[in-house]
Amino acid sequence: MDGKKVNIETLLREGKTVQIFPQGYSMYPMFVPGRDEAVIAAADTERLHRGDVALYRRKSGLLVLHRIWKKKKDGFYMVGDHQTQIEGPIEPERFVGVLVAFVRNGRRIDVKNPMYRAAAGLWLLLRPMRHALMAAGAAVKKGMKIH
Repeated sequence: MDGKKVNIETLLREGKTVQIFPQGYSMYPMFVPGRDEAVIAAADTERLHRGDVALYRRKSGLLVLHRIWKKKKDGFYMVGDHQTQIEGPIEPERFVGVLVAFVRNGRRIDVKNPMYRAAAGLWLLLRPMRHALMAAGAAVKKGMKIH
């Protein structure tokens, strides 16, 4: 790069795929900041469906990468994997990209992978219980540490 700031949305509109490090913990445990990368392609909102992870711009201007909870006539309803509250409706024109793969520990995993699809579907079903499940998992993990 020549030092110029690259606009993700411009690259996606040009048909390029971008690889980014998601920030924050709204998509934990899928994305751990600094460890995991998201591979994003341009979004065709006609082809987006429940369970897809999509990149959209909030009215505030913030780019957000969250999972589709529901697709309805009035727009999309989104939720982060580390959240229980649903955001929406998000208008189709706000979507700029969709997750096509992710990179964890140097290994690229396609979102069409059957294990990924099963895990994503299960995580959506468990949305109301996510915080309790994560707290229980953290307690078990803490209890397993050898002092």
